[in-house]
Amino acid sequence: MDKNLKSLSPALVWKHFSEITQIPRPSYHEEKIRQYIVDFAAAHGLECRVDEACNVYIRKAATPGMENRKGIIMQAHLDMVPQKNNDKVFDFTTDPIEAYIDGEWVTANGTTLGADDGIGVAAILAVLEDESLPHGDIEALFTATEETGMDGAFGLKPGLLKGEILLNLDSETEGELYVGCAGGLDANMTIEYEAEAAPAGFEAVNLTVKGLKGGHSGIQIGCQRANANRLLFRLLLHTAQPFHLASVDGGGLRNAIPREASATLLVKDAAAFAEEVAAYEKTVTAEFAGIEESISVKAVKCDAPERIIPDTVAMNLTRAVVGAPDGVIRMSTAMEGLVQTSTNLARVVSDGSCIKLQCLLRSSVNSEKAALGEAIKGVFELAGAKVELTGSYDGWNPDMSSPILHAMKESYKALFGKLPAVTAIHAGLECGIIGGTYPSLDMISFGPTICYPHSPDEKVEIASVERFYNFLTDTLKNAPEKK
Repeated sequence: MDKNLKSLSPALVWKHFSEITQIPRPSYHEEKIRQYIVDFAAAHGLECRVDEACNVYIRKAATPGMENRKGIIMQAHLDMVPQKNNDKVFDFTTDPIEAYIDGEWVTANGTTLGADDGIGVAAILAVLEDESLPHGDIEALFTATEETGMDGAFGLKPGLLKGEILLNLDSETEGELYVGCAGGLDANMTIEYEAEAAPAGFEAVNLTVKGLKGGHSGIQIGCQRANANRLLFRLLLHTAQPFHLASVDGGGLRNAIPREASATLLVKDAAAFAEEVAAYEKTVTAEFAGIEESISVKAVKCDAPERIIPDTVAMNLTRAVVGAPDGVIRMSTAMEGLVQTSTNLARVVSDGSCIKLQCLLRSSVNSEKAALGEAIKGVFELAGAKVELTGSYDGWNPDMSSPILHAMKESYKALFGKLPAVTAIHAGLECGIIGGTYPSLDMISFGPTICYPHSPDEKVEIASVERFYNFLTDTLKNAPEKK
């Protein structure tokens, strides 16, 4: 197992990354990596400060002859995701990452590597250390606690950054330039009720929707995959069987398309209801042909519940879930194939006295996100729910006329003989939040090739790190001139 990362090229990048792997830095435990950055700045005589949000800021003046170039801010986050294999004994708050070279890749022994975003941090430090590189005024912004809430980006205050261009070094496919991302908004709905005694003369069944693909509610929302919550309540809305709803439990994580949902019901005739369910399964399977291959909708007899949700509440809930916006709302007109606005009904769960629902809304256009939030709020308020819209963060709408985009495309072509791919992501990046505080920034996100981030299989391609760094330094060299 070759652990000598410092033997790799570019030497300065791998030197810093090797040192970073030895510093524990899971989210909310970033004190040591922050001190490493501060000590680095002091050792190299660079202006440095730590803001109230625990972001670290460094500035370096332009090299001679480059004073007429637009100022560039290089940005990366300090924390990493702490994931390990079950059989790995490891404490992310105290233990160094066991990074090693595995053929054409660098990976870690049984844990996440932290190349997300340790490589971005290392590249910035390499630029700041290398006195041979030509560049205009450059700034470095190392943000705090990105992985669990983007705390540093949210806490960034106006007036700190002086540059006109921001390079976010946190993308995971070399050769791609990201020029947009979605903002987000949580819609949290609560319906309180007083449970009623279950009536006699009914049969209890457990209704389940399973076998769906699910996936990331931003990245995979454009695949038009089925939402288990929607499928379940659609059936309840149209069933010919009189029924009473006792409980429901659908979906899981707020940022995941629901794969499964279940409900306990009282129905007049369980056998007849099961036949209706079987026919419904065929219907939705046909509707999602080519998208979902394993939809399962089943009704199985179960123990009778003692209490039920009042029928009026249950029907209002059913109509609201079926009627609320869900999935892709609008595609981008600036970039073909990019989802601009979407929403995902992620969670529906009852606990005997309250039904809680959660949607995660995304859009690269802030006004559309706000309007969608109000639409969802209106639907569920009509159903008697209390609605809170929380956790809003800004999106980043693609600007295909961006000066730095043009410059970087030309730079990449000159270096590698081909144009980079230009794309956007329907998920959150710090760029959207930073751009909300600094709306005039011209922004690009890029990075080396990292596979399986946030997992113990995480690895970074060695050759892509060199291409990424050469591209970064060439971008600094060829930064647009000030107007």
